[in-house]
Amino acid sequence: MRLSEWRSAAPHRDASSPKVAAVVDPVLAAFGAGPDPHCWVEWGDEPAVRFAVLVPTDPGLIHCFVRVNVPGEGPRATTKLVRWNRVSIGELSLETTGGHRLLSFQLEGQVLKGIDAQADRVAAFALRVIAAIDGRPLPPVEEIAARRTGARTAARSTGKAPATTPARAGSARAKPAAAQRTRG
Repeated sequence: MRLSEWRSAAPHRDASSPKVAAVVDPVLAAFGAGPDPHCWVEWGDEPAVRFAVLVPTDPGLIHCFVRVNVPGEGPRATTKLVRWNRVSIGELSLETTGGHRLLSFQLEGQVLKGIDAQADRVAAFALRVIAAIDGRPLPPVEEIAARRTGARTAARSTGKAPATTPARAGSARAKPAAAQRTRG
């Protein structure tokens, strides 16, 4: 999700105030994030008091810790750029039960978790971070969502599985279905 989308979905109005944006936006720009970057906001238990913004960029992960209202000062953002070879991640794990998905991923001490549609967003963000750690280009988040939606729509309309499956380049699974059928 883009930072503007996170702000519109903030669980507390103080977390998305113009004063907070005036502190956070210049810091993210100084570290190489675009004006409305793809990111993950971990609201935590007290979003009216503090939250974290995680932004993957080419040189590394921007980790911005925001304190919404510091007494006598207003909002404060403490930010660091963690090079990809130093980023600390945990396992990307998924549990399914009764048609629901529960996903969790640990990144720089923050536990990102989600259920169903939120799990899809966590997975897309986690796969973007893992690609960057591996030295691959950051995949655009919109393309990941569009590819999944397009493949599901095609499968529903034709009754057949999509011709390709998302897999690593060069693997047998990444080849078109026609090329796999000619092997016999």
